[in-house]
Amino acid sequence: MAGSVNKVILVGNLGKDPEIRRTQDGRPIANLSIATSETWRDKNSGERKEKTEWHRVVIFSEPLCKIVEQYLKKGAKVYIEGALQTRKYTDQSGVEKYSTEVVLQGFNSTLTMLDGRSGGGGGGSFGDEPGSDFGSSGPVSSAPRRPVAAGGGGRNSDMDDDIPF
Repeated sequence: MAGSVNKVILVGNLGKDPEIRRTQDGRPIANLSIATSETWRDKNSGERKEKTEWHRVVIFSEPLCKIVEQYLKKGAKVYIEGALQTRKYTDQSGVEKYSTEVVLQGFNSTLTMLDGRSGGGGGGSFGDEPGSDFGSSGPVSSAPRRPVAAGGGGRNSDMDDDIPF
């Protein structure tokens, strides 16, 4: 195989309300903090143990940002698919730092709400794929639907945009 794959799948809960920022030209960027946990019984003591891992998620897709802004709150259970990216930046004191994030941008991004607390009755699946329907909610199936833009299907104009970083 000559190619490679960069795909991250997470199922977890939001640790805080999403943060929505806007670029200078007004496009939204959503930041999520997602917790995934594993539990086990200690073999020696029989005590139940838990380990929580925190994941930074950044969403550049405008349709997905709208869904996040409207429906997601702290504690919501979500399924996401994206790509892992590490970026280098300089902090305020001039020290170079690195941040690794799961990025949802482009065609291979999916966000599925797994609990009905935020939207009522079941979850909803939202992806970033042109020509799909929007706004479906209901039970999440093993083949999630991938709606994109509010106001019906149509083409996604984000395909012509430059990468926002």
